[in-house]
Amino acid sequence: MSTALIVIAVLCGIIGIVGSILPGLPGPPVSWVGLLLLYIWGEGMDKAGDPMTLTFLLVWLAVTIIVTIVDYVVPAKFTAVTGGSKAAGRGAIAGLIVGMFVPPVGIFLGTFLGAFLAELLLAGKDGWQSLKSAFGALLGFLCGTGIKLAASGIMLYYIFVFLS
Repeated sequence: MSTALIVIAVLCGIIGIVGSILPGLPGPPVSWVGLLLLYIWGEGMDKAGDPMTLTFLLVWLAVTIIVTIVDYVVPAKFTAVTGGSKAAGRGAIAGLIVGMFVPPVGIFLGTFLGAFLAELLLAGKDGWQSLKSAFGALLGFLCGTGIKLAASGIMLYYIFVFLS
């Protein structure tokens, strides 16, 4: 297996983890590409000498698709369950993007404050309802991020397993 392929596959796994947190980078799909590279060109074997199978690769493709879809649905559902409007969702996204410039707490604080201010100022809700919506948006973001991190982390683990 070439060194360049190993480096690219590991980079895909690492970028996948980073992309699970930062918006704009598709975390799990990039991690899956790392597995795909090892399957196609890597002739990767685990420590027992077993190669990566097509079934394994397709299962992780299904997981990647499901996690990506869930990541779009969960934050909206959490926000809606807590009484939030679409303005809270948009505010959370805007706050998340602004918060990226103040790592590491900026992402979380930005999501919360963005949803809170959008509900308060744009949707015309009172302080308590805006606070509930902001907590819903933050919890939705944390759940979606957690699911993506778990999937990308496991895929990075398997990238290392099949490099052995």
